[in-house]
Order: sequence, then C-alpha cells, then structure tokens
Amino acid sequence: MKGRAIAFGAGTVVNAIATGFGAAFGIALWTKAEVDLLDEPGFFEGKILNEPSENTRLICTTVKHVLNHFKLSQEYGAQVITNSIIPISKGLKSSSVAANAVALATVAALKENLEDLEIIRIGVEASLESGVTITGAFDDACASYFGGYVVTNNLKRVLISRQQLNEDLAVMIQVPSRKSHREGNIKRMKSIKNYVEHVFNLALNGEYKTAITLNGLLYSAALGYDAEATVRALEAGAVSAGLTGTGPATIALCPRDVCGDIEASWRDLEGRIIRTEFNNEKAKVL
Repeated sequence: MKGRAIAFGAGTVVNAIATGFGAAFGIALWTKAEVDLLDEPGFFEGKILNEPSENTRLICTTVKHVLNHFKLSQEYGAQVITNSIIPISKGLKSSSVAANAVALATVAALKENLEDLEIIRIGVEASLESGVTITGAFDDACASYFGGYVVTNNLKRVLISRQQLNEDLAVMIQVPSRKSHREGNIKRMKSIKNYVEHVFNLALNGEYKTAITLNGLLYSAALGYDAEATVRALEAGAVSAGLTGTGPATIALCPRDVCGDIEASWRDLEGRIIRTEFNNEKAKVL
C-alpha cells in the first residue's frame, strides 16, 4: 500500500502571526512525498532526501494523523520519504508543503478520499503538534495545496477567498544561508498588529503586490531583519518585494525583462538566488 503525491511552495502576502489573518500565493517549487504503509502499528520511519539531517517528526506525525482520522492507527505503521527543491526554514513554507504532500500521499496509499480542506487541516494539526508553526500556517497550507492567491482566517481555519494568479510576472527569491529563527519574537510581531490589519485589508481587496511589500517591511522591522534585499529589488524594477514568512528569504515579483537586473542587484548579498514562477496548480497524487 503505497502512495505518492506532490505539493507546491508558497510566498507570504500577509503574515498571520500578528492578527490571525493571512494571505499567501503559490510558487512553482515542489515537494514530493512517498508513503509506504506497513503492517507494523506504531512503527514510523521518515527520510528527507534533500536534507538528511533534518528532523522527520513532521512527516511521520502527518501520517499518524491521517491514520487516526480513518481509525487505522492500530493497523498500520509507515515509511515516509520526501524530496524537495524548497529550501528549509527560509520562509518558503517547506513545512506546510511537506505536510500537504505527505497527507495526500497517505490518503492515496489507503485508497481513500478526503475533501481538500480536510487534508489541509490534518496537515495543519500535524504541523502544530510537531512544533514547526506558531499559528498552524493555514494560509500557507492553502496556498501550497490550491495554488494561486488565497486569503484566510487562520484562527478559524476558514478559506476566505481563492483566485488564480494570471499576471505575467516572474518570482525572484533571495535566500540567505542562515535559517529562520522560527519562533521569532512573538511579542514584537504582535506589537505591529494594528498596521498589519491595514495591510490585510489591502490583501482582501486583491492588492496583493502592495500588501507583500508593506507586510515585508513591517515584519522585517519587528524581527530585526535588514530590508536591503527588498529595496534593491524595488530599485531594480520589481513591482513588489518583501520578507516571506518570518524570513530570512526575500521574495520579489517582477516583469521578466528585469529579472537580470534584480539578480545583479542581489549578487553581492550573502546566500543564493532562485528564479521561479507563480503556481496555480493544486497538489495532486502522482
């Protein structure tokens, strides 16, 4: 009983930590998961092929949550393997993507069916239990699973709106080598709540490019990040740029003819540069 699935990365429009309301958009980076169910209840083994030293608690916990949902935890254990081109702990939703891919692969291995939002919520619960998220990251999980642009109430786990992104823009990402201080300083992030609420209203009205930049500047200030990558991208012709998640990566949207200029503006910054696209494709069984 094996299942394979793929889910896609996402970038932040509005970080939900300050207010409980978030927005995010899909990007064409991926994580693939393979789940092999075994007649060994209680046995769970995980491997992350692209980062073998990373903790596998999340991917194993996600399988357990799916088995619990179907009341099959006393019948099966599992081996679960993920492989990804998404940098881990950089603000590109690697945990949400992995949870989505593993949950979907486990449902496929069981030859069962679940509604999309139920699969997402199982991944969110597994992420919370595993300690890889502060809010459950329901916005990130929805953007990863559905693709396109999503606006969410993370407190109630409600998908407020969802739409495709059809603008002809490239996505550029500046990825420092350091990893996110995942918990960040929650008190400082909460202190910008009133301002983030204004940014969320922009996102709710579809003004996602403005929201990305303002959200990024606010959270960069709260978290003590230098916004140099953001300002350089805007100077070089990006229509939007800002910190994604709790960082440290900066994401920029731009016309394709200025991608080279943005890359050149970032070249002396520490880390690496990724060029990708919007993703409007749903997570799927392979």
